[in-house]
Amino acid sequence: MSAAKKKIPSVTLEFPDNALLSGLSGPHQKHFVRLEQKLGVRVAMRGNLVSIHGEARERAAAVLRALYARLEAGESVGGAELDSEIRFAGEAPGQAVAAALGSPSIRTWAARTTRVRSPAQAAYLDLMRTHPLVMCVGPAGTGKTYLAAAFGAHLLYERRVERLILSRPALEAGERLGFLPGDLKEKIDPYLRPLYDALFDVIGEGCVKMMEQGVIEVAPLAFMRGRTLSRAFVILDEAQNCTAPQMKMFLTRLGEDSRMVVTGDPSQSDLPGGRAEGLDQALAILRDVEGAAVARFNEKDVVRHALVTRIVAAYNAAEAGTRARKDNA
Repeated sequence: MSAAKKKIPSVTLEFPDNALLSGLSGPHQKHFVRLEQKLGVRVAMRGNLVSIHGEARERAAAVLRALYARLEAGESVGGAELDSEIRFAGEAPGQAVAAALGSPSIRTWAARTTRVRSPAQAAYLDLMRTHPLVMCVGPAGTGKTYLAAAFGAHLLYERRVERLILSRPALEAGERLGFLPGDLKEKIDPYLRPLYDALFDVIGEGCVKMMEQGVIEVAPLAFMRGRTLSRAFVILDEAQNCTAPQMKMFLTRLGEDSRMVVTGDPSQSDLPGGRAEGLDQALAILRDVEGAAVARFNEKDVVRHALVTRIVAAYNAAEAGTRARKDNA
């Protein structure tokens, strides 16, 4: 047997712009280090050449090409963007990696660009583009509400809709907040804060003016009764807290040239008994209805802090164990 060491397969990439290459590697090459830890490869940079060694070298190369393309487009690159491109490269086996290069994006407002961060989000975005009603269910941190708000802002930006309407049930998450002082807006604002956060992130400061003009409306679910929502993109958030009558009332508000997205996590219902009755019933009834579609996420699609993924998985495992013990009792 030859004493010579077996040569480790590698791939070498050339990046012409040294300034962008610096952003690609990150401070102290932390992006390369993160890539090595995630994919089990070894990355070495010499001048404007980057060599990647290891079994996952092609996947790592696809990730770096996609991130460099982001930098060329004027976008920033950080740990979240790196993790996102790793997810997409992982969905493309073998030679299909090149075809899946880069995550899909949508233009939202004032040159802002929102990119999906997982293949499941890409499928969700595709459903919103092709169906007037999309129901999206999954755990916290998977981007259900944020991506819906971003797509709504995109349609508003392209003038394909005239209004963006966001709603959610005004129900406390296991707490009694008691009497809230102030006028009606001040009373309901705490319930709608997550929707405000998503809007401000994808639209920016212009969001305030658009809300004053009525182009963007954020309102409790109770305010939807009796309305017909035409030429609008409508989002119902936290739908696991809707009763069956509330859900039916909301879904039948859909008017001409409008689209509707319903998001929720059935495992986090604050209704009595912890059952997401309105959401579960709607998912069952609308399963085969033309024009309606369902997007589903699981803990692997969480795009917040990595710990959130582990927290969701731990809770799911604990709940599964509890159900198994009850079944065996």
